[in-house]
Amino acid sequence: MGRAFKYGDNVDTDVIIPSKYLHLTDPKELSKHALEGLDPTFSNRVKEGDIIIAGKNFGCGSSREHAVLALKYTGISGIVAESFARIFFRNAINLGLPVLECPNITKKIRDGDEVEIDYVRGEIRNLSTGEVITTKPLPKFIIEIIKDGGLIPHLRKKLRKL
Repeated sequence: MGRAFKYGDNVDTDVIIPSKYLHLTDPKELSKHALEGLDPTFSNRVKEGDIIIAGKNFGCGSSREHAVLALKYTGISGIVAESFARIFFRNAINLGLPVLECPNITKKIRDGDEVEIDYVRGEIRNLSTGEVITTKPLPKFIIEIIKDGGLIPHLRKKLRKL
């Protein structure tokens, strides 16, 4: 459960983490500049568990993993968008950041609403309005990757069982 930070369509990786910070290797340092190009106050306002709600084509632009890392290390619990750029979606799964697509979500959640996400059921609960929005849930294998902290930790876990 967390507060919604709502953004529009075509939020690209250059505004998620501006290129001048790509030399940083510490994800916590990256997170201090997350969404700086779109919302300069985001990193100071975001709290553990908050959620990003966005329009279409979230994460478009270059395929940098830095964008996912910067957002993940702010403490957000996930991103719900009307659609994602394909490479951003895959990078998020690979790095263990929950992402969920939900058509018309920007019409149902306001900036600042308290929101709870159930990725297994595909339910977004707007606790501020009482509305429950349903969408296609994440497949079980993706949930497992996210729970394990990303693709590499997931593969390590599987290999240990062999």
